[in-house]
Amino acid sequence: MASDVTIFTDESVVCEGPIVPGPDLATWANGVGATLLEEAGLETTGPMDFPPRLLQAEYLSWVWDRVVRSLPAGVTVTTHLERAVSLTSGWGNRVELASGEVLEADLVVLALGYLDRVPTADEAALADSASSAGLTYIPPGYTADVDLSELRPAEPVIVRGFGQAFVDLMVLLTEGRGGWYDGCSGRLEYNPSGSEPILYVGSRRGVPYHAKLGYTVPGTTPVPTRYLTAEALGTEPLDFVTQVQPLVEKELTFAHYQQLFLAHPERTAWPWQQFFGVLDRTLPSSPEFIAAVNEAVPAVEDRFVLAAIDRPLAGLTFDDPESLDRELVRLIEDDLLRRADPTFSADLAVFNALLSVYSVLSVAITAGLLSDEDRVRHVETEWHGFFSFVASGPPPRRLEELLALHRAGLVRFAGPSLEVALRNDRFVASSPALPREIEARAFVEARLPRPDVLATPDPLLKGLLESGLLAADELIASDGTSLGGGQLKADGECRAIKADGSVHPSLFLLGPSVSGSAGSSGFSRPHFNGPGFRQNDAVARQLLQLVAVQSEKAGRRHAS
Repeated sequence: MASDVTIFTDESVVCEGPIVPGPDLATWANGVGATLLEEAGLETTGPMDFPPRLLQAEYLSWVWDRVVRSLPAGVTVTTHLERAVSLTSGWGNRVELASGEVLEADLVVLALGYLDRVPTADEAALADSASSAGLTYIPPGYTADVDLSELRPAEPVIVRGFGQAFVDLMVLLTEGRGGWYDGCSGRLEYNPSGSEPILYVGSRRGVPYHAKLGYTVPGTTPVPTRYLTAEALGTEPLDFVTQVQPLVEKELTFAHYQQLFLAHPERTAWPWQQFFGVLDRTLPSSPEFIAAVNEAVPAVEDRFVLAAIDRPLAGLTFDDPESLDRELVRLIEDDLLRRADPTFSADLAVFNALLSVYSVLSVAITAGLLSDEDRVRHVETEWHGFFSFVASGPPPRRLEELLALHRAGLVRFAGPSLEVALRNDRFVASSPALPREIEARAFVEARLPRPDVLATPDPLLKGLLESGLLAADELIASDGTSLGGGQLKADGECRAIKADGSVHPSLFLLGPSVSGSAGSSGFSRPHFNGPGFRQNDAVARQLLQLVAVQSEKAGRRHAS
């Protein structure tokens, strides 16, 4: 929500500072930013609204301008709006731009976002086979950058992926092709332009991500973890499945039931302390705890069962596509109602617990407590997938649009555990939940590519990795299979670690593609002691200190 986005530090941020407060996105949009938004043709936003990206971009642009204007005399900022293509280091650093211009720098910070990557071997082989058969295959990618022109009006398109990448795809292929919505009849209806394809969408879960929560409850802010703590994890290497995952599940279970029992006691049959006593001494999977839930929490919708939340269609089969459609519509409609209803504030408590758990897992990874295999397979894949499914879904409006598109016949549901193969010059999709196959000329992988810095096509990073100025490992699982490239290596001060293991003294790395970086946690929330703020403050201070030392040395050389 707009009130949950800030780019400014506040009194909660533990850093040397100085703390420079400023408005969160909602406050800015209804204050100093209102005129800018009007000039840009954008509507303002309320504190509980989910602002579009263009509005957030205006906020970030305003913050940038404010920062530049606030710099003291003698400090200048020069922007070069082009790609940096190479970096060489000797006595200093030489950054070459795409135009051929060379910048000489004492210090360099690579503030890296999410990186493009070349297709995997399987994706490349499928693309070649599809091209030979005259088919359209769109591999994983950032949807806004993908060419969708080969997806033809009224033709079936198999889509695998039901998260944010799918939502972006859905918007581009409907409203982006001239269709529009209206709610005059009391519910949202879609008016097609005639240029839309028909999307058959499925995924591992077979259901869309949960809608974002549309309410706040006083007192339900992120709190320190109770069970998944640094003390509980210790200092020795851990097995994620047997040692970490049970604590994660217990943490989320505790958050859910504490909020349910204390905020909504009329829906429970036991006092909180009695129920907490069972939870505290057992695990959520234990028969004793399951029996306690069955007795103390009468309504099934008030219970927290992680496996059922993670895979709502697990084990279900449907006689025909219409039966699956009815179940999906019911799940989505129930989700929209629940995510707008503060009487289910236990969901908000779980959301906040997820944020706290994420922070602890990040620290465990940085401290080397998890193997590369556990990190990639269980944290970056399974855990991050669950986190995104529950806590990082679309605004409610997008799910309302999904239902409207389904009623218009432009989105159809293909089921869970969706498998797609190329057979007889057609893409064929199947799900174990349905006794039918879907054939289509076009197939879209609606998901982001798995991060792999060794597979990036970016010329700057490729050159730095090849020269040894940056390092990243090829990760190998215990069974000998490759897990792909890891993240770029950096030390605890965010300085680049070179291929020979030494630390680069003047090259710093930040962002989600960097080991130990706080840059993958998204926007910081007000009053939440954002890890990105803490890390950036420390790096900025180190940069200033290094510049001061270099200036002092230069002054002494000049004086002599």
